[in-house]
Amino acid sequence: MLPGSIQMSGETLSGAEVKGVCEGLMGGTVRLLSLRGCHLSDRDFARLCQGVSQSPSLVQLNLNLGVVSSAARVQQLAHSLHANRSLQSLFLHGNPLTDTGLALLNPALAGHPSLLSLDLGDCLLGDKGISLICGLLPPDGAKPGLRELTLSANPAISCLGWARLAIGLSHSSQVRTLNLDYNPLGDHIASMLAVCVASSRTLEVLDLEGTGLTNKSAQILLDMVQNYPTPLKSLVLSENNISLDLQQQIADLLSEGEEEEEYDGRLPEQPVREKGLKHSQGSAPHRVLLTSGLGDSLLTETEM
Repeated sequence: MLPGSIQMSGETLSGAEVKGVCEGLMGGTVRLLSLRGCHLSDRDFARLCQGVSQSPSLVQLNLNLGVVSSAARVQQLAHSLHANRSLQSLFLHGNPLTDTGLALLNPALAGHPSLLSLDLGDCLLGDKGISLICGLLPPDGAKPGLRELTLSANPAISCLGWARLAIGLSHSSQVRTLNLDYNPLGDHIASMLAVCVASSRTLEVLDLEGTGLTNKSAQILLDMVQNYPTPLKSLVLSENNISLDLQQQIADLLSEGEEEEEYDGRLPEQPVREKGLKHSQGSAPHRVLLTSGLGDSLLTETEM
């Protein structure tokens, strides 16, 4: 049987269901696992982490929206990541990690040989967390370095924290997609990010939706796109106080230079990304169990 996916959202899982998931993980029949907003006992979460640690096939793990709800669960997840070697994408959006929880996870994230995509949106992170994230950006020995990073809706990060991230992104980072939507960045931080984007040789997608920008920073971004060739293909500026004319000029310039490019190590099919502050926790439960045919969109999620 080809490795497939297990997708659940907003459900309460029984011990028998968790046992079945773990058997699929350890048996190598699960490539993508999404338990977005699901409820399970502490004992079952520990069993799930054991399954993740022993899985030879798991590529994408989605525990968004409160599944990793305590320090004990963070520690158990960290232990499982230390042992796992296959995971490429980890989604933890909407979990109350804080900088303390990220510090517990960081050694496992930093040492993972395959991790390419990380979603830490709405995780109550601050400047200490940013310092840890910067250590995950560049390749280091067997570690490939992150290619996709989501830090949406972490308003406790200060200007100093964002400056550190911009420096980290500018220095040997491999990041292709950076999502900073729904953070109170403002024009000053956006100007720093423009310098970062201009120096990057890999960044293709930058999401700045709802970040408090005005025409001032949009003009700087327009000048950057006009005068400094970069790999940037998509710049999201919606829900900001920016004129439609400026937004259209930027979009037109990016579309002119857009080229279809393939690269080695392509990330697995991505679920619909969480946006904002835990806005999707009220979604109706749904599930897709052990589907194969990996050319299809295995973990596409519809927001209710």
